[in-house]
Amino acid sequence: MTDLQAVDLLPEGVGLATLLLVLLAGLTAGFIDAVVGGGGLVQLPALLLVPGISPVEALATNKLGSIFGTTTSAVTYYRRVHPDLRTALPMAGIALVGSFCGASIAALLPASVFKPVIVVALVGIGAFTLLRPALGNVTALRHTGRRHHGTAAVIGVSIGFYDGILGPGTGSFLVFAMVSLLGYAFLQASAKAKIVNCATNLGALLFFVPHGAVYWGLGLALGAANMAGGYLGARTAAARGSGFIRVAFLVVVSVLIVRLGWDVWTENIRPRLE
Repeated sequence: MTDLQAVDLLPEGVGLATLLLVLLAGLTAGFIDAVVGGGGLVQLPALLLVPGISPVEALATNKLGSIFGTTTSAVTYYRRVHPDLRTALPMAGIALVGSFCGASIAALLPASVFKPVIVVALVGIGAFTLLRPALGNVTALRHTGRRHHGTAAVIGVSIGFYDGILGPGTGSFLVFAMVSLLGYAFLQASAKAKIVNCATNLGALLFFVPHGAVYWGLGLALGAANMAGGYLGARTAAARGSGFIRVAFLVVVSVLIVRLGWDVWTENIRPRLE
């Protein structure tokens, strides 16, 4: 990462209206993330509206805000759902390493390189979930022992790397992978995904903070909003169960497809047609 300046509390010239918009986005993102992931779809674009903030600084500040929300929802899920930590914690550890590696090259590769692949993956994920209505209703583990933990490790490092380098949809990818590849119900998958998501946020911050990419005042205010949203979202999901999470998952994936698909059109396709 190059040309990063010393960190201020807030970007120069940020106004009250912009700050309130970012905080509202943080509250909404915390709720969405706690239920099924995908809060970055709301939070990161809002940060990019802040005057004077670079894409790398927006990504880094987004991670600071998000870690408060994911930690809050992870604790709430743990108290209400009691996820098995024997899978979640090792998966979180390797995801942290993957996220650190992804963050280390976040400034080197344009997001447009990844977005077409992500859109195709999301379409496949949405179709697969929609066509299998029983998917994720109950936990029925597909593997046990070393194979279970090995699959979890591959999921953790792959999605951790993605979260460090780009981010939007990380929680949704985690939930889907745990449901489809490991066999968890949506509720258990969401609970474990929050623990892993905490680690991916921390991994990215371990790289971004020493490089001075975080706006601490903005990130901490965003974190407070994210915490409130994460708490409400986790309580709602735990109370309403896997069926509610499945519907929310399909809605978020659909919005992600539209949002990232628009980016692919404007960044990759339309310029070639003009």
